[in-house]
Amino acid sequence: MKLLTSLAVLVSTAVAAVLPAEAITSLDERATADPACTNGPTTRACWSNGYSIATDFDQKSPRTGNTVTYNLEITNGTCNPDGKASRVCFLINGQFPGPLIRASWGDTVQVNVKNSLQMNGTAMHFHGVRQLNSCGADGVNGITQCPIAPGQQYTYSFIATQFGTSWYHSHFSNQYGDGVLGPMIFDGPASSNYDIDLGAYPVTDWYYQTAYQIASLASDNTQNFGGPPDGDNILVNGTAKAADGTTGKYSAVTMTKGKKYRLRLINVSVDNYINVSLDGHPFLVMTSDFVPIKPYSTNWLTMGIGQRYDVVITANQTAGNYWFRAEVNTACLSGNKGFGRGIFSYDSVSAGTPQSTAFASPSGCSEPTNILPFWTQAVPQGAFNSGAKTLDIGLTGAQVVPGGKTITVWALNGTSLDIDWRNPTLSYIFSGNTSYTQSMGVQIANSSPNGWNYWLIQQTANGPPIPHPIHLHGHDFFVLGQGTSQWDGTATLNYANPPRRDTATVYGGGWLAMAFQSNNPGAWLLHCHIAWHISEGLGMQFIERPSEMVKPDQGTYDGLCSSWDSYSNGMYWPKDDSGL
Repeated sequence: MKLLTSLAVLVSTAVAAVLPAEAITSLDERATADPACTNGPTTRACWSNGYSIATDFDQKSPRTGNTVTYNLEITNGTCNPDGKASRVCFLINGQFPGPLIRASWGDTVQVNVKNSLQMNGTAMHFHGVRQLNSCGADGVNGITQCPIAPGQQYTYSFIATQFGTSWYHSHFSNQYGDGVLGPMIFDGPASSNYDIDLGAYPVTDWYYQTAYQIASLASDNTQNFGGPPDGDNILVNGTAKAADGTTGKYSAVTMTKGKKYRLRLINVSVDNYINVSLDGHPFLVMTSDFVPIKPYSTNWLTMGIGQRYDVVITANQTAGNYWFRAEVNTACLSGNKGFGRGIFSYDSVSAGTPQSTAFASPSGCSEPTNILPFWTQAVPQGAFNSGAKTLDIGLTGAQVVPGGKTITVWALNGTSLDIDWRNPTLSYIFSGNTSYTQSMGVQIANSSPNGWNYWLIQQTANGPPIPHPIHLHGHDFFVLGQGTSQWDGTATLNYANPPRRDTATVYGGGWLAMAFQSNNPGAWLLHCHIAWHISEGLGMQFIERPSEMVKPDQGTYDGLCSSWDSYSNGMYWPKDDSGL
């Protein structure tokens, strides 16, 4: 299903400025927002009502009073996106990937999710959304809610305090790998000008077996310290040609010479790091995840699972047809039998098979290091070495399958996360129960308002040297440093204006130093976004200032759990993984 969209699709008018426009000569950071400035092709730094690209949305965001509502129904179906092998999958509103959720900065977003699956629970997570004062809408079954039972529905409501590009997906076991996902855009200002918004452009690995089948094979391979099966193809904007080129179709985009285009790249894979590029057209990168950055130019981007980059493409080359390339990054130990392609064509020529030449391919497994957040924020120095807590990534034996069989699984500090769908963490918080079980993987965040949390996530010396894309819910975090060998305390960390995002990589055999503030009370999951790894327990959760948490409606919350209890008593398929 094609996801490419334009700004004409559901853009809220509630925040449209009624003030005279003012030309911007520079997109440099301003001390204060300019109220006499409206958003347009040459003034993308502007927004409205005193808000602009100068506004750090963690410190302040608008409230439009506008509510944008979406109804999502999840059903059983079949998918065949490259025409090669039809298989069972899950659909949202009858399509894969699911429909776009789009709102404006400051809107209230209301998403009604109906579970019409035959025999699966579900829950919907809105990836990277801060969920300020709305932890109950984070969509993590076993932590912020019970699963939605078949035949039931649940409403998620939150304010879009951020702007940019992301995606939503199920957090019920491996379910998103079978189709329960879709793109998400919150319109707002930008740190670079452009003429036309091409919309969301997701890339993903695709398998001819179901995600549940692949997860089982991956778990079997883990017992022998092996990797998961390779993907069968890479989809670009929901479609692809089969690896042998005999079936399927390429995603197609049309450009007008001289125009600048915003392209919103999202890696929605379950296992693959993916390199992306457009022949002959460098990317001007202006966001990393939700965070606007000082624009920089590059020919290729390496995208970890869950990461997003908004880029500007200038259509200034000889009119013709050009390949968009999405290729698995084998240096990140990702494997795929196919390769992703799209075709970008100038509207003055006939569409056809490109003869364009690729930029020189990148080497290694590394994330961009020149990501400078548009808003400068320093992290207090000196506290990391004295106050950082360590999370060691490794393998352990755990009882995670029916019958009590002990198998090898992924773990943090020796604990493999195993949540209880029937008794979420929020139920503990509501009742004041702090007797968290070890398998819940609970850590207590700094209890001081806006206090700093410092974490060193590293791989054990004897563990498999596999890169892990680490995602934190409820927050952006500051990437103080990354390394490719064991942490020895001598690395120079970046406190002055470190990269800020919600997903970053622990390199194979290496480490990730991160910091975030306790500024969002709730229960928040941190996990590896390789689906097989979180399925096998590679995650933990932070309990943050629980007494100050804004609780969801108790009756609605309890009703959801009551429905799940009734369903799960006769559930055909027992829980056989972490639940996430």
